[in-house]
Amino acid sequence: MITVTGATGNIGRTLVELLTGAGEEVVAVSRRPRAEDRTPGVRWTTADTGTAAGLRAATEGSRALFLLLGGELNSRGEDPATLLGAVEGSGIERIVLVSSQAAGTRPGAPAHARLREFEAAVRGSGRDFTVLRPGGFASNAFAWAEGIRTRRTVLAPFGDVALPVVDPADIAAVAAAALREDGHAGRTYVLTGPEAVGPRRQTGILAEALGEEVAFVELSRAEAHGHLARFMPDEVVSGTLDVLGAPLPEERAVSADVETVLGRPAAPFGAWAARNLAAFR
Repeated sequence: MITVTGATGNIGRTLVELLTGAGEEVVAVSRRPRAEDRTPGVRWTTADTGTAAGLRAATEGSRALFLLLGGELNSRGEDPATLLGAVEGSGIERIVLVSSQAAGTRPGAPAHARLREFEAAVRGSGRDFTVLRPGGFASNAFAWAEGIRTRRTVLAPFGDVALPVVDPADIAAVAAAALREDGHAGRTYVLTGPEAVGPRRQTGILAEALGEEVAFVELSRAEAHGHLARFMPDEVVSGTLDVLGAPLPEERAVSADVETVLGRPAAPFGAWAARNLAAFR
């Protein structure tokens, strides 16, 4: 049995489908499971995975754990080493942690301190582990959906700063492989898309897919900060804008790790856009 935290998110939903499709028993952990998520072969549960008791309850009887740092883990919750210690005796033999590329490229950034603590806890857990460090998500473009639907306009900063955004479905596929297959223990995979593409070009790709013109309006950093601060802690906003506006060379680079694990190239932004086009119509 495999426990999947963040099971209704962009990565978790696809991961649950991949695991059940491969015949695995899955415990899917979500703060608010929906009726439509209660699929055969999946045991849906609610748990506060930011507490040792909650994480232990969610992992009891499972052999592997997919650990995604949602709000209860990333911004609060017990010490990561304490949390990972709570699964002692639960049956967990393998842990796959979703971290961030920036945890490696920006080791001193306060915005990623909690992720670095979890990486250290997973590495010191005494279990097989795999750390996934994705770059920016293609699905971040969902933030533009309302503006595209209602005004055919995208508002975003740093229009021509290109990064190789990754399809969350590829992250899920790599996670499924690491949870089910041998050969991934002790590995850290940097997951990106196959090409660097900036917000202005992403807007153009969405416009091409829609068959309609979509305007791009570039925000200043201050304007973008004010918008994001409504949803994120200030230090996370600052860290995010640092990456988006002034990426380091390794953050601009395309990683081959998706292809190494899956034996196929990472999906381009256009493939993600075509699959999710209904959100922008």
